[in-house]
Amino acid sequence: MLDAVLIAGPTASGKSAFALAVARVTGGIILNADSMQVYRDLSVLTARPTPEEERQAEHRLYGFVDGAENFSVGRYAEAASAVIRQCWADGRLPIVTGGTGLYFQALEQGLSRIPALPQTVRDQVRAACEGVETIDLHAWLAKLDAAGAAGLRPSDRLRVMRALEVFTATGRSLSSFHGERQPGLLAGRTLLKLFLAPERAEVHARINQRFRFMIETGALDEARALAARGLDPLLPVMRAHGAPALMAHLRGEMILNDAIQRGQADTRAYVKRQFTWFRNQMDGWRWLQDDGERAAVLAALPDASLMAAQP
Repeated sequence: MLDAVLIAGPTASGKSAFALAVARVTGGIILNADSMQVYRDLSVLTARPTPEEERQAEHRLYGFVDGAENFSVGRYAEAASAVIRQCWADGRLPIVTGGTGLYFQALEQGLSRIPALPQTVRDQVRAACEGVETIDLHAWLAKLDAAGAAGLRPSDRLRVMRALEVFTATGRSLSSFHGERQPGLLAGRTLLKLFLAPERAEVHARINQRFRFMIETGALDEARALAARGLDPLLPVMRAHGAPALMAHLRGEMILNDAIQRGQADTRAYVKRQFTWFRNQMDGWRWLQDDGERAAVLAALPDASLMAAQP
C-alpha cells in the first residue's frame, strides 16, 4: 500500500496542478513543502495555491506562519508529521508538494541532532556580524570551519550566520552534526517520489510570464504591506524571491521594470540550485520531463476506494 506521494520540482514546474490531479485520483490531502509558502504574508508572490485550487482538494500547511517568525525545518517536520499521521488514521493519502529539498529530506532521512542554541549566542553572533559583508563572514567561517564553509555559498548570509552560531555555541562544525540523524517519519515507508523536470528554457519562460502576472494580481500590495511591518531583513519572508526588489522599487531605488527583471533573475537562479540539490542530494526520485510521463503516473495510482488507514 502506498504511504505517501512526494512531488518536488523547481519553481514554475507545475507542481500544484499535478498535485491536484493526484488528489483527484486518490482522494488524498495536499501538504505544502515549500519554505516560502508557509508564510501568510505572501500569497501571490510565493505562488500559493489559489482559492479555486484549494476548493478542489484539501490543502494543509499553507500560509499558517506569521512572517515575523523564523520558521525552521525542524518545526516544519513536526507540523508535517502530525498532518501525515492524521491522514493515515483517516485512510487518506498524503501528497507532499513543494520545492524545498530540506523539507523532504527531513521527513524521510530525519534531522541532524543539533542542540538548541542559547539566545545569548545568537545575539552575540548577530552583533558581531552587524555591518560586515557576507563574503567576509564566509571567510571568517572558513578560518573556524573550513569544511562547513566549503559547503555554503559565500553569498548565503543566513546559512553562514547559522554555521557561525553553531560553532560559537558548540565548538563543532555544523557539518559534523549531519551524521547524527534521527530517522524521519517517512523512513522505510512505501513512497512514490516524483521530481517534475521540464526543460530549463520552458521553466524560465514560465517564471518570466508568471512574475509579470504576479504584479498584475497583487504582488506589489503584498510587498508594500510586508515592508510596512518593519521586520528584520534577515527573516526568511523578507528574502522571498522578488520581495527585496519590489520593496526597493517602493522605496524609489529602482524603476518597476528593473525590479521585475531582478525578481525574475533571482527566481531563475534559484531554479538552478533546486535542480542541483535534487540531483546531488536526493536519491530514489523519479524524474518526469513531460506531460506524457505525468499522465502515465496518474494512470497507475490507486483510486480513493483502495486507500486504507495506516498504522
